Amino acid sequence: MAAETGVSFVIDTEVAPADLGDLLKFIHQNYILPHLERFINIGRTSDTLSFTALGPEEKWFVNVQIKTGKPIEVKIAPSGEAVPQEVLEQLKEDLFIGVQLFEEQVRRTTLYFAWVEGEPVVLEKAPQRRSNIIYRMFSESMLMFFILFIAASILLFMILGPYAPIMLVAIQFITVLFSDRIIARMGNWQINRDKPNVHIFQYHLPIEEYKDFSHQFSREMLVKMKAEIYERTLAIGKAINCETVHDVFSRYDFKCVPENMTTRIVNIYDIVKRAADRFELQIPKIVIANTILPNAAASGPSPSRGIVLITTGLLVQLEDDEILSVIGHELSHLKGRDPLILFGLTSAEYLLRYYIFWPLLFFFGYLYLFCALTVIYFIAKFFEGRADLEAAIRIGRPEVLAEALRKIGFRKLQFERIPSYRIQEWISWDPHPPIYFRVARLEKLKAPEKVRHPFIQSIKDNIRGFSQAIG
Repeated sequence: MAAETGVSFVIDTEVAPADLGDLLKFIHQNYILPHLERFINIGRTSDTLSFTALGPEEKWFVNVQIKTGKPIEVKIAPSGEAVPQEVLEQLKEDLFIGVQLFEEQVRRTTLYFAWVEGEPVVLEKAPQRRSNIIYRMFSESMLMFFILFIAASILLFMILGPYAPIMLVAIQFITVLFSDRIIARMGNWQINRDKPNVHIFQYHLPIEEYKDFSHQFSREMLVKMKAEIYERTLAIGKAINCETVHDVFSRYDFKCVPENMTTRIVNIYDIVKRAADRFELQIPKIVIANTILPNAAASGPSPSRGIVLITTGLLVQLEDDEILSVIGHELSHLKGRDPLILFGLTSAEYLLRYYIFWPLLFFFGYLYLFCALTVIYFIAKFFEGRADLEAAIRIGRPEVLAEALRKIGFRKLQFERIPSYRIQEWISWDPHPPIYFRVARLEKLKAPEKVRHPFIQSIKDNIRGFSQAIG
């Protein structure tokens, strides 16, 4: 980003055309007005928001123009003394987070329908804490499952005594061998060559209308509406279109505005196939979970028995090239057999703790457990970092994966601006490195093909990132 010449960039958005004007109003009210001392020359029309950001003592200025559309176009033009690079990056990230916050607000009052040809018609599942915990147990390379399973082993000790740890590890190993079947049961639909597409329809309602809509239409009625749309389109070889949806809604006395509707077709089979070809893997099984939580996971005891689970929430929030990069990240875990490796790591610590290090546990108690699990999760971050690198190498365009991570983790990006929170993220029991670190690392990766040993490079990068956070 050159301070002298300025820069232009775009921000992809899922917002319907009718809501783009509200997006500018949202940024104006929530970003500019609370900090009026930092901005001048503020102007807003139906499709453009412009302002000038002031530097300390007005030594420099940054003129900003945001033009709505799909995508949103942003122009940043610095003037005056040289504007620090970090200021420009911060401004860019502020605007990106502003768009994501508005999209999050819109999603709360948006009706989502998704279909797969030849698969049952089911409604999108609302996020639930219980289902989210189960989902996390069998994703993220299954590390959370290994930890929780070991923590819940008291009953086995009461029955088997000193043989309990061996039996526990054996049960975990069997679970790893059948993890592909467990993941498959968490999905709603299967994707294959004959059923390659996910069809998505979105309709945004103002908050009061959404409340009325929720009271007026039960889940059973929504299923009927969704099934009728399916029978009039996909079932007879036609694509989902706003006209048909509008007609079906009208039959149920629901008046809708076409401008608030958007439709999209995502060829998931083609995206996964392209990623698998880049990794020289056979195409894994593909299942779709119809939930708004944006996520993807790959599991299985080996690449030949691999499975990829993708949520419709991920398809709603990301563009096709971003989905491809995320799938590349997941296939890296599959190719590297990461669930098996992390199973070996957690099992080794558990057996050593019980049969050799028990005196340490007796004297240090929870401190030993905290340190041991913190180290395990920190090592797991090496595998996540390697998956980012391999996706960048095999898929290319690391900046696209960085953009996908920004969208999925924009909330964390806000908190990670606080130094203490960054340190907390590094030592937390989360197998993923902090989002700020992953994004910056990918954006700086100009020649991913030159990385010879991704895992070794990942170890170095993670240790360096942690050192900078605590330094």
